[in-house]
Amino acid sequence: MTEPLKIAPDFTLPSTGGTDVTLSDLRPAPVVLFFYPRDNTSGCTKESIAFSELLGDFSAAGAQVFGISKDSLNRHDKFVAKQNLTVPLLSDEHGTVCEDFGVWAEKKMYGKTFMGIVRSTFLIDGEGRIARHWPKVKVDGHAAEVLAALKDL
Repeated sequence: MTEPLKIAPDFTLPSTGGTDVTLSDLRPAPVVLFFYPRDNTSGCTKESIAFSELLGDFSAAGAQVFGISKDSLNRHDKFVAKQNLTVPLLSDEHGTVCEDFGVWAEKKMYGKTFMGIVRSTFLIDGEGRIARHWPKVKVDGHAAEVLAALKDL
């Protein structure tokens, strides 16, 4: 797993809205990256809606927020439209960014072991360092907790 205060791995990924996002280009703004397993599942939907509802507060604090999963951009666009999301979603179809951030890992569910994205969030400061990392996120109240940590940066 990536440790706090290390420089976050740089990347360029396609985003909903038709642009590419390069992490290092966002400096000096703080950035929140929330990695989630899959579009249109209950926990992922709830988390994406929570970040969307607080997006104005994150923006007012000077931060940019992005959700990342391995879903295709087309699937992201449908998810955004269906749930009226305002937070941009990035497509990491090849899983490189998920691996670089250490969120692609072995998971267990219903007695089966498989590889997947472990729900995780990273708060990256204006210098590109990981200021805070939340592994194995529980969705309820998480977006508000990240916003509070941002305000303490």
